[in-house]
Amino acid sequence: MQPSLWLALAGAGVLISFTPGAGAINTMSNSLNSGFRRSIWGILGQQAALVVHVLIVALGVGVLVASSPVAFNVIRYAGAAYLVYLGIRQFLHKPDLDQEKAAELRNEPAASMFRRGLWVNLLNPKAVVFFLAFMPQFIRPEQPLLPQYLVLTATVVVIDILVMWFFFAAAAKSFQRFTHNAHGQKILNRTFGVLFVAVGVMLALIH
Repeated sequence: MQPSLWLALAGAGVLISFTPGAGAINTMSNSLNSGFRRSIWGILGQQAALVVHVLIVALGVGVLVASSPVAFNVIRYAGAAYLVYLGIRQFLHKPDLDQEKAAELRNEPAASMFRRGLWVNLLNPKAVVFFLAFMPQFIRPEQPLLPQYLVLTATVVVIDILVMWFFFAAAAKSFQRFTHNAHGQKILNRTFGVLFVAVGVMLALIH
């Protein structure tokens, strides 16, 4: 993977990881209930689910590339359009103040935290659709696919671990003000909405 493409991948990975979602909420809950250090187990569970999603999409896209490069480009542009749509929807999304109850014991077993993190991400059907839109932007059909998917997966996983642990888990209490306040949620939704639209347009124009 070319350095410029990898930098674009890293930037997109950071954006995705910083976007508030079920994984971020789960990480903050684990940090508040079980402590910063032990919250890593839930984060690792979330990454295991992420790898499963990547494998599902990679197998499908790999078959698509082998059979029809034209279809690959079609789905790539459709994916970029989906990112724009996702950004608009995020921008217009109304704040949701419903709180998930964090009733886990302080000494919850690591395996339990791992399993919950796994299911939080694995049972999210939108993740597969998102990766189907996201991954083709950084894959070159004319080059060996396996090394590209390995680099992509490793990059996204490492970035997500760092963001989840050193941002959401470490700053859980202060960041909670934004997620529990309508005005704060509105700011986050509009900020990430604009960023998603920008990334979608950029990836559609630059390849």
